[in-house]
Amino acid sequence: MMKLKVATAVLSASLLASFALKAQEPDWKLSDEEMKKASQIYFDRCAGCHGMLRKGATGPNLEPERTRKMGTEALKAIIHYGTAGGMPDLGASGELTPDETLLMAKFIQNDPPPPPETSLDKIKATWKLYIPPEKRPTKPMTNRNWKNYMGVVLRDVGKVAIIDGDTKELVNIVNTGFAVHILRMSASGRYMYSIGRDGKVTLIDLWMEKPDVVAEVKACNDARSVDTSKYKGSKGDFLDKYAVVGCYWPPAIVTLDGQTLEPLKIVSTSNYAYDKPNEFIREARVASIVASHHNPEWVINIKEAGQVWLYDYSDPLNPKIKQLNAERFLHDGGWDSSKRYFLVAANMRNKVVAVDTEEEKVAAIVETGNKPHPGRGANIDHPKYGPIWCTGHLGENTIACIGTDPKGHPEYAWKVVKKITLPGDGGGNLFVKTHPNSKYMYADRPLNPDKEAQSKIYVIDKDKLEVVSELKVPEKYLQPKTINGKEVKPRGPVHFEFNDKGDEVWVAVWGNKLIPSAILVFDDKTLKLKKAIEGDWVRTPTGHFNVLNTQKDIY
Repeated sequence: MMKLKVATAVLSASLLASFALKAQEPDWKLSDEEMKKASQIYFDRCAGCHGMLRKGATGPNLEPERTRKMGTEALKAIIHYGTAGGMPDLGASGELTPDETLLMAKFIQNDPPPPPETSLDKIKATWKLYIPPEKRPTKPMTNRNWKNYMGVVLRDVGKVAIIDGDTKELVNIVNTGFAVHILRMSASGRYMYSIGRDGKVTLIDLWMEKPDVVAEVKACNDARSVDTSKYKGSKGDFLDKYAVVGCYWPPAIVTLDGQTLEPLKIVSTSNYAYDKPNEFIREARVASIVASHHNPEWVINIKEAGQVWLYDYSDPLNPKIKQLNAERFLHDGGWDSSKRYFLVAANMRNKVVAVDTEEEKVAAIVETGNKPHPGRGANIDHPKYGPIWCTGHLGENTIACIGTDPKGHPEYAWKVVKKITLPGDGGGNLFVKTHPNSKYMYADRPLNPDKEAQSKIYVIDKDKLEVVSELKVPEKYLQPKTINGKEVKPRGPVHFEFNDKGDEVWVAVWGNKLIPSAILVFDDKTLKLKKAIEGDWVRTPTGHFNVLNTQKDIY
């Protein structure tokens, strides 16, 4: 009996201790299955701004030391409602369910799982050449105006739609990588390159009767940028010869054959911060790439290290790299109108870096505003300031325009000559766009938490440099819908592109993949809606890229 009492006492003490331990367990602990699901959501929705290792970049640091202090409820509210500084309302928009929002609030309080690595051999194993160059058309196999094709990213369904810009007819839908970030054209315009968030590159031949993929390769596990070789001059002819992918993870530059996508070279971009030489950054990612018009070089922006690399591709197996100290954290950018200067946002330092690609140096660093996010920016020939380049901001309601002509207009060069104020509070602008034949510049605001601000297109007079009109997306495209018991809400208009003549501007209505959306075409002269491209296939349209404008760097 005594032994039984002792055993019972021991068991009771053990159970109490077990209950006490469970009571003390933090609310953010996840099972292996939950961690797997959350890791995929984080990769799809969060890693781009916060980093795979969660050390922060465009978005803040999300390491457990910080997030655990904030707590699950506070994190859940931020994920649901977003912030005025550019954090999207992932819950309120219906992109994440309440359960997924809670899951992510817990996930970011756990230690980041180690992301997978890669190698040149692994990349080569993914390479698929469907149609070799010698078996492709020798001339365009269509009577359509293929240089006015519009490539439209159908982001969340992993496809790209090719639309005839003249007739607005769908030409073909091409399977690509997941969440295509951008499309780029070869120097000749014949080939369209897509790069997905999953690191897959697809090569699309526009000369085919129905443009389709002729080659593909998975260059990395996470990527944002692709471009091609565009130099022809005294140092050689490299038109359409090479392509390059900038990887977010593993942080690297991958050089490919431009005609076949055969992998040729991988170079790690993990590096030391330009302003903290003792700080080694494993996740020093490639943010954006452009092809120089003056040398056989790619201008490659190393985000977290704050460096611009001038990457000589004339000998791709033995590349020469010139590293320019710039600013942190480098993101998107584009050419000035002369295509000598490349301007790129260092959005966590609220600055824009101007790189002189002729003299191969940083020409200037200009403070603009809270988190500049230009896309490729917008070039304007202003009657007073001369050539200027403009960027919007994630964190404030302004568009900053910078003088870019140090020879013709030295008094305005590398200065913010005008800050245009958008109506209302908060930022959330992702893209500004214009065309030499247009008198307007257009701005979106899809990341502003206010639904009214999200739904508008802001039209700016290029001479006055002020907002002169606000175009409203038709209400039917903005109505929330309930699908399988889940309310989904379109985010609103995003990204602009002009047709080849510059007399139409196209904008996507960024929605949820569960419901069809629309691509809206406005008359640039009258600002009237000219055409709504609709169909069951129009799901999560985001970026759209005109062949001629992208080929010639017109923006």
